[in-house]
Amino acid sequence: MRASAPAKAPRFASVDALRGLTVAAMLLVNNPGDWGHVYAPLLHAGWHGCTPTDLVFPFFLFIVGVSIALGVVPRLEAGASRGALMRTLAARALRIVGLGLLLHLLAWWWLDMAHFRPWGVLQRIGLCFLAAGAVALWLAPRTQWLLLGGLLLGWWALLAWGGSLAPWDNLASRVDTALLGPWLYQFDPATGRGHDPEGLLSTLGALATTLLGVRAGDWLRHGRRRALWIAAVGSLLLGLLWATVLPWNKNLWTPSYVLWSGGWAMLALATAHALVDRRGWPALGHSFGVNAIAAYAGSAVMVYAFAALGWWEPVYRIGFASWMAPRFGPFLPSLAFALAFVGFWWLVVRWMDRRGWHVKI
Repeated sequence: MRASAPAKAPRFASVDALRGLTVAAMLLVNNPGDWGHVYAPLLHAGWHGCTPTDLVFPFFLFIVGVSIALGVVPRLEAGASRGALMRTLAARALRIVGLGLLLHLLAWWWLDMAHFRPWGVLQRIGLCFLAAGAVALWLAPRTQWLLLGGLLLGWWALLAWGGSLAPWDNLASRVDTALLGPWLYQFDPATGRGHDPEGLLSTLGALATTLLGVRAGDWLRHGRRRALWIAAVGSLLLGLLWATVLPWNKNLWTPSYVLWSGGWAMLALATAHALVDRRGWPALGHSFGVNAIAAYAGSAVMVYAFAALGWWEPVYRIGFASWMAPRFGPFLPSLAFALAFVGFWWLVVRWMDRRGWHVKI
């Protein structure tokens, strides 16, 4: 979305860089050579807890919020119609959700999966983009903070009211099972229970992460760097304290996890701004950042195609495992494959960036 003159929103290279590094991290953790041999930091926590991998998705949603504050709100302040901006946001959100559904349709078709999965990463991004955009357009900053606090406390109350936080038995899983049952990411026909890490109810927590990004982006736009640093530290401390009574949990996107991951995201944004925007350091990740959708969707199609054609295993075995594993063990070749995958897509988006090809939806 482009701002119209005379008030074009400033472009922060740090935001593009941070978005790009986050997308690169997504590709890295999603595509090891061998899922049986992955270093622990590159795996999600089994249930409760938070590994570096568990920070990747909240970082991206946080940056979605930052981008709303930097790209949408300035248009409103320049006199654009709320209604027109809302229609633009809704259309883009619909395209993001549609792309997610299309990718899942390809996976179902090519890989002969047992069922089509309606929920997913892009679907959650689209929903959070739409809701956070509406909040940014229609609610004043103080009301946004109140809504954010209400989301955190309300989601905590719902989880407590639902009883168990255990896999399959928690409130989010029960609601998702009632809505979609066998179409969830995980479903046990014997018990009739299911779970989806990107299900509907846990999107409340993901929306809170996106709203944190909106407020952080507003601070960044107005040069309130000190507020960003203080909020980062405060969020980390509060998330750490809250985890003593409500564990970090990415699957449930618990409020403690919102604050813990959001604190790290704010710290990363403040650091990137200080180094890239203010000190002129290279914007590492820029090419991924300006073609995030192309990299994510294109890499997914590549994975589905390789798996459908039976190429994935021989490429990994011949190119990496056969000669690396006898020398270094099975974990290093799996990581080397993932790094090579990221490197390939870096070459693709770098080539696109140099030609000014920036895919938007």
